[in-house]
Amino acid sequence: MAKKKYPGSARLPFPTRTVPAVGEMIEVYVIPDVKKAEVLEELYPFIPVPSLNEEMYDVHADKNFKVKEFCVTREAGMNFLVSPYYFESGGTVIDWMPVDIED
Repeated sequence: MAKKKYPGSARLPFPTRTVPAVGEMIEVYVIPDVKKAEVLEELYPFIPVPSLNEEMYDVHADKNFKVKEFCVTREAGMNFLVSPYYFESGGTVIDWMPVDIED
């Protein structure tokens, strides 16, 4: 098994900004576009890891988004991979579904 570049709950090596989300302020990493694929590969908990151009559906927001629009928050000493709609509806990576999934 490959060694993780961003182990466990360690802070990511990127600056953060604070944004409002569902009644509180949340720390969000500012990840350069050239590092997005690397971060996704490290934090995505399922196999296979989607491409940055894949379209996903956020079940909480009831909206589609491109994977490259993901965000990573820092909350309670942990990093969370979230949809771009997390700040309004709370959808984390476990709430993403492929758009092309068959019924």
